[in-house]
Amino acid sequence: MPMAKHSWLLLRALLVPVLVWMGLVHAQAAAPANTSVQKLSELLSRAQTLSGRFSQLSLDSSGTRLQESKGEMSLKRPGQFYWHTDQPMEQVLVSNGEKVWLYDPDLEQVTIRKLDKRLTHTPALLLSGSLANISENFDVSHRETGEIADFTLKPKGKDSMFDSLRLSFRNGVINDMQLVDNVGQRTNIQFSEIKLNPNLPANRFVFEIPKGVDVISE
Repeated sequence: MPMAKHSWLLLRALLVPVLVWMGLVHAQAAAPANTSVQKLSELLSRAQTLSGRFSQLSLDSSGTRLQESKGEMSLKRPGQFYWHTDQPMEQVLVSNGEKVWLYDPDLEQVTIRKLDKRLTHTPALLLSGSLANISENFDVSHRETGEIADFTLKPKGKDSMFDSLRLSFRNGVINDMQLVDNVGQRTNIQFSEIKLNPNLPANRFVFEIPKGVDVISE
């Protein structure tokens, strides 16, 4: 497999879970779609910036564990994010709203890609991007019970990187998310130590390429 193709597949794998925000026994019936979109937009718009920790678990269609990781993330609207996966599988994913950098220290390689339309449909950019096109890009439903609000998003476009996405909020703050792709693989992400609207430096969302690494521009 050519290195550039490998880097793009890795970039997709990170962006889909990223990098962003149960139906319960006594939950209400699903709300009308327009109400769901409005409620989701209200919750997402509370955070113009966001920071915290994450833990991520990927399972195949049979429930077998494929990969576990954890790390830290920061988000800023519109379209800026920082997603750092801890060792031993360290990777750094950064966007300034125009381009995306993927740094793999083990490979000593940086992949740079334009933030194009395909990437704007990913969960990372749902959490950090513009809220104006949610109803245009997704069918949205939700359930609420007590302090929990769960939203299910199904992409309308055929070129999406996932088949369904669930966002769960607790007391108005993003708590966890689950993605299912077109082969049944599931990615579960749990958020912790979440801070709403922290002051984040501008250079948080610009990646400085280390000396001596290979650079691939796609």
